[in-house]
Amino acid sequence: MKVGLYFGTFNPIHTGHLIIANHMAEYSGLDQIWMVVTPHNPLKKKSTLLEDHHRLQMVFLATEDYPKLKPSDVEFRLPQPNYTVNTLAHLQEKFPTHEFSLIMGEDNLNSLHKWKNYDVLLQNHHIYVYPRISTDTLNPEFENHPHIHMIDAPVVEISSTFIRNGVKEGKNVQPLLPHKVWQYIEHNLFYKK
Repeated sequence: MKVGLYFGTFNPIHTGHLIIANHMAEYSGLDQIWMVVTPHNPLKKKSTLLEDHHRLQMVFLATEDYPKLKPSDVEFRLPQPNYTVNTLAHLQEKFPTHEFSLIMGEDNLNSLHKWKNYDVLLQNHHIYVYPRISTDTLNPEFENHPHIHMIDAPVVEISSTFIRNGVKEGKNVQPLLPHKVWQYIEHNLFYKK
């Protein structure tokens, strides 16, 4: 099985995340997309990041009607701070018959050279890149790389920060969220302060 790993804090998961994940599942040749919820980094100030289990629950609620999208808490059980290369090694060991790829925005691709063991990632895994509005030029190292696939996906410029700020300001941001996620946020009074 070909699995695309879409990492994020998903604080909260929004329709933009679903549009990208579903597009990757339907148009990239990947069989499933695992939405990997990144745990809170204990070395960083918590600020507005919800507890891990709440963010995982929102991803579950958002993806339950999409059979090719799966929530994943794999990083919750790995030593922190965690690195993508370690997560991939863990998953490859646990699921030896799966082929794991990374899904990332064009903006993240430009900083990939700063990731721990990025050369190992590139050598052993494919990377599916969705477009972002950016004026940056692509790092020449990644142009025409056989493991990097630029996907003609919709450009989605919805941010979780914008949603959190909107909730805090009493704005109606409901159209930006899956309905069940909106209900969960409202019920728990998240992002109000």
